[in-house]
Amino acid sequence: MNTPTDLSSYIRVLKLASTPSLLEFNQVAKIAGVGILLVGFIGFSIFAFMTFVPGGP
Repeated sequence: MNTPTDLSSYIRVLKLASTPSLLEFNQVAKIAGVGILLVGFIGFSIFAFMTFVPGGP
């Protein structure tokens, strides 16, 4: 492991990184929220289906 090379690559990445604008942050937050809700709905649907099907838990 070559430490000076690793540190320089980390510094280069940090220099390129920037704080997202408020609009960009809101868009990412909305998309992530919709994804979480979608996964939760799918899980609840499977749970409800398995509960109401004869022979379920």
